[in-house]
Amino acid sequence: MSASKTILLAEDLEDDAGIIQYIFKKAGVSNPVMVVPDGAEAIAYLGGDNHYADRAKFPLPVVLLLDLKMPKRSGFEVLEWCKTRPDLKDLLVIVLSGHHDLGAVNRAYALGAHSFLVKPCNVEDIRNLTKTFKGYWVESGASS
Repeated sequence: MSASKTILLAEDLEDDAGIIQYIFKKAGVSNPVMVVPDGAEAIAYLGGDNHYADRAKFPLPVVLLLDLKMPKRSGFEVLEWCKTRPDLKDLLVIVLSGHHDLGAVNRAYALGAHSFLVKPCNVEDIRNLTKTFKGYWVESGASS
C-alpha cells in the first residue's frame, strides 16, 4: 500500500465532493483526497495516463470512492475497466450513489465493489467503513 494512502474520489458534482471530504474529516479520516469529475478522468488517473503519469504528484490510490452516475464514463464502466487491471487488485472500491436501486447495488458488487454507500452519507457511515476495512485509512482522531 502507498505510504500516503491516497483516496481517489470520482464525483461529478462539486458540492457532493466537498460534502464527502468534509464528512471524512469529521469522521477522523485524514487521507489525502484527489478528486476527478468524471469516469474518464478516474480511468486516466488510475491508469497513470497523460498528466496523471507523475505518481509523486498523483499517487496510486488505496481507496476509490466512485459515483455511479457520471459524465463521459459511468461508475459501472470504471468498475469494468478496473477488473482488467491486475495492478488494481488491492484497490478498495466504495460505490457512492444517490439511489437505492437494488439492481445497481448488485451490479456494482458483481463488478468488484467492496461496499456501497447511499448519498448523502454521514459520519457514522464513514466510521463503519474504517472499522470494516482496516488498514486503508489515516486516522486523525477528529470527531463530531
